Amino acid sequence: MPLLELKDLTLAYGRIEAVRGVSLTVEEGELVTLIGANGAGKTTTMRAISGIRPVSRGSVWFDGKDITRMKAHERVLAGIVQAPEGRGVFPGMTVVENLEMGAYARKFASKAEHDETVDRVYELFPRLKERRTQVGGTLSGGEQQMVAIGRALMARPRLLLLDEPSMGLAPLVIQQIFRIVSEINESGTTVLLVEQNAQQALSRSHRAYILETGEVIKSGNGKELLADPAVKQAYLGVA
Repeated sequence: MPLLELKDLTLAYGRIEAVRGVSLTVEEGELVTLIGANGAGKTTTMRAISGIRPVSRGSVWFDGKDITRMKAHERVLAGIVQAPEGRGVFPGMTVVENLEMGAYARKFASKAEHDETVDRVYELFPRLKERRTQVGGTLSGGEQQMVAIGRALMARPRLLLLDEPSMGLAPLVIQQIFRIVSEINESGTTVLLVEQNAQQALSRSHRAYILETGEVIKSGNGKELLADPAVKQAYLGVA
């Protein structure tokens, strides 16, 4: 049984269907990527999973349960947590305060569990520990992305949704972010990643889906798709 399953998912903005009949699965422990050009429907699909956008047709299943009508905050409690496109860091709050916003989303069994989670975030992102009293608005783009992912991890997700984590970052920072995403997945957290950096995403993914104009046009093993001539030409700029 997949951890996440979308069945014939359709979402519309007014009369325009941004996502049309998308079906996909994410198995527990996988790192799965959605790639596609701007406007392909990737972020809309993620918003449907997290409960931010209502579904027009089809259904969203999580851990064997139909959660299509479940509210967004209830999905967080169930274990679906999103680090959104654009990071969404609170600019006037310190790094610690931003991280604690994620901690409020789910109750900890004990202070020890809370502290272990904080320590894990700082282990993944040592820079955040150095900057823990600095306000979010003064951080670099890469540091803000670390805060966004760390805040999501504070909610102890079973399924971590990452929407364009490399957007606007320098190449060295992008490599660092992707190494950490792989480490998060290898430590046991299932990850669904939306990303335009196809090279980095596909090379690290167990499986991937390619969206065009709101529809899945191809899927398969990440490394196999990376070697596919049509994928290389369309998304890697390789003829």
